[in-house]
Amino acid sequence: MNTFNLDGIDRKILRILQEQSDISHATLAESVGASPASCWRRIKAMDMAGVLGKTVRLVNPDMVGRGLNVFCQIRMKSHDPAARRSFEHFVESHEEVLECYSMSGDWDYLLRVVVADVADYERLLMRGILTHEAVANSSSHFALKSVKYSTAIPV
Repeated sequence: MNTFNLDGIDRKILRILQEQSDISHATLAESVGASPASCWRRIKAMDMAGVLGKTVRLVNPDMVGRGLNVFCQIRMKSHDPAARRSFEHFVESHEEVLECYSMSGDWDYLLRVVVADVADYERLLMRGILTHEAVANSSSHFALKSVKYSTAIPV
């Protein structure tokens, strides 16, 4: 995998953009000690190289009735590619599943699910996840509180 050669100014730009994506180019340039035109060219180059992804606004899950975080470990019945593709397609089609990782170790997948409450999760688990033909079993872990949550990648 190729990596993008970042200098100190690029790293400063990335740190600021991860915290405040709507900052103006002029303010960003001033913050990193570069001209607005140079800053714009650097952002464009990082965007074209795939360093930067889409720009989003983060939503407070509590404020929209999705305050329960559940981490669900999944064990598959089979590891054949068709079964894995089918399960991954199933996961992608459920908006409650925010993250899905293929894992090493005892469990095959780790899902992070956000739902309104335990009953909401129970419906997804019993009528969705556990009914999928590729799933052997699961283990659910309910987050009691968020100690640290960040979307910023250290650069």
